[in-house]
Amino acid sequence: MAALTASALTRAQLTYRYDRLRALPQGVIETASTTFLLLIAVKAFDAGPTPKSLIAAAGNIGLLLSLWLVPWVERSGQPIMRVAAWIMAGGALAMLCAAALPTLAVLVIATVVAIGGANAIIPLLTATYQDNYAPRERGRYVARAFVIRVAAAAAFAELAGRLLTTDLARFRWLLAAFAIAFAAAAYCLSRIPSRALHSTPAQPRSNTSARFDIVSRGAFFGAFDSLKILRTDRTLRWTLASWMLMGFANLMMWPLRVEFLAHPKYGLALNPQQIALYTILIPSVARLTLMPLWGQLFDRMNFFLLRITLNVGFALGIVSFFTGGGAFGLAAGAVIFGASNAGGEIAWSLWVTKFAPADRVAEYMSIHTFFTGMRGIAAPILAFQLTQTLDIGAIALMCAALILLASLILLPEMKGRAR
Repeated sequence: MAALTASALTRAQLTYRYDRLRALPQGVIETASTTFLLLIAVKAFDAGPTPKSLIAAAGNIGLLLSLWLVPWVERSGQPIMRVAAWIMAGGALAMLCAAALPTLAVLVIATVVAIGGANAIIPLLTATYQDNYAPRERGRYVARAFVIRVAAAAAFAELAGRLLTTDLARFRWLLAAFAIAFAAAAYCLSRIPSRALHSTPAQPRSNTSARFDIVSRGAFFGAFDSLKILRTDRTLRWTLASWMLMGFANLMMWPLRVEFLAHPKYGLALNPQQIALYTILIPSVARLTLMPLWGQLFDRMNFFLLRITLNVGFALGIVSFFTGGGAFGLAAGAVIFGASNAGGEIAWSLWVTKFAPADRVAEYMSIHTFFTGMRGIAAPILAFQLTQTLDIGAIALMCAALILLASLILLPEMKGRAR
């Protein structure tokens, strides 16, 4: 049988095929960013607050930098998935360096490069979904790929947890596996059809002037031009304000899950396999079960009602996990968190496609990821510092209250605007 070519398949079919294939290595990468890189830093290197904070914030550094990545990709004229593939290939090299040179400093740098790069490309992915999927099927298709990613994350977490529990010194093999996953994801991205981004028209300039602009203003300050949208787009402004509160609270507690379960001062001191159970395996099962439902709800439900529902779930999950006491509270918190995260991922990844002009989805998404990166960098640092003076249960209650406040901000939007 002749090989299938792009002419024989629609853009949606090709995107769906390779996005599902990418979900397998992406699941492995997810375990690195959420659990194992931080766990290696804690268990293998006895890392202090600063290295732990940098590792926990690595993905958010990438989100912050996406505000600069999107205009750079616009100027490059390259298909956006080609650029995304290059960045993921760089992540593979970084993880190989961490495996070959097992020191804390190299691990931190490699984590920031690899995980940061994986998150920086998210606006490019969102723009590709906007281009290649029809509006009424976008959430469903993305949710199906997410299901594969979650299943891969759960399976790999179990294997990796067993590996580290048996012999912690084997973490270098784990880093090598992460490098392979980044390389595989890069290949899949390179096969997804995509276009070059087109920025808004500007006044004609000479080639010399254009090149100077890219190096000077366009390379840094020009990226902030995107933020001017906040002055005129009320929905974007209030939604991002709500997300700032909810996201800051959630991102404070996210890395503290590993700290809470691993550090002896909290009375648990679980082994790597047990930590993976509560931070990856149980949440992944809940996500796997409910993600198709959330995908359908995203396509059909009032977005603001969906977001408020998810916020309540995140608040309940935090309170249960950190204050529930014992295995039942941990398991219940993990289930609620996983269920909420299933919908939260879809909403976070695609919500701008409901409100942004079709040709400005990447720009809108880069604003969203920029603010996510800001709070994501600050939140883990603040969280680990607060654990030096406050009880972790009190921090959890404070964060749950912030999430509920974020929901109240969205009530006027929910009442005043239909889906």
